[in-house]
Amino acid sequence: MQILVTIPDEIAAQVMASGRSPESYVQELIAERNPASQPGIAKKLENLDSFLAEISAYSGRVPTPPDEAFSREGLYRDHD
Repeated sequence: MQILVTIPDEIAAQVMASGRSPESYVQELIAERNPASQPGIAKKLENLDSFLAEISAYSGRVPTPPDEAFSREGLYRDHD
């Protein structure tokens, strides 16, 4: 995929002064923010997916609370 971006002249000058091209700099920034390229992040996301699947597995069996449970009186009935 090719994307055209506008880079401020000051940033482009700093990048080129460091011996890199603006294109390689932007590619590096994107790679750094890609979770799949970071060790451990992909595993954590996989664990999160399985955790969410586990807690939602029986969500269809959870009874729906009555409407008065979410009314002001229902929420604060034990408070003065």
